[in-house]
Amino acid sequence: MDSSLPVFYLSVLLAILAIAAWFIVRQIFKTRKLDTSLERLENKLTKESGTAQEYYELGSIYLDKKLYAQAIVLFQKALKCKDLEGDENTAIIYNALGYAHFGQEQYDIAIRQYKEAIKLQPQYVTALNNLAHSYERKKLTAQALEIYEQALTYEPDNATAKRRVEALRKRLALFS
Repeated sequence: MDSSLPVFYLSVLLAILAIAAWFIVRQIFKTRKLDTSLERLENKLTKESGTAQEYYELGSIYLDKKLYAQAIVLFQKALKCKDLEGDENTAIIYNALGYAHFGQEQYDIAIRQYKEAIKLQPQYVTALNNLAHSYERKKLTAQALEIYEQALTYEPDNATAKRRVEALRKRLALFS
């Protein structure tokens, strides 16, 4: 009976260490893959012009690293590419551009970019959520609520929009 307790504790400790090791190794592989893509794209795009997809991909990596100014430049280059096809792809780039400006707390510019994305793809729920979030940051609660509700008409199960609509309605009820 007494010898089973240390074995149990040791087993639990080993299980916790194995789980932690698995998460660490997984993170290392993700980071390595990201760094490899970053290096490949930077090398290619410094030597020659790239495709809209390549500029977007590198800009997205910069967003992950919170290098917003560099990401903005790349997204603008992606928008100028001749191989950029379709309103959907263009809307995705405008949304990312808005996100980069939002990261720099340039909310008015972010709002303009999100609106451009929505003009191209009216049912683009991610851009709608981002636009509403920008309105929230500017303390434009009524506009934010309206946009979140619009997002819910396109995607009724959108957890972010549901949660924010509820919070904004409570906030507006308090001030009414």
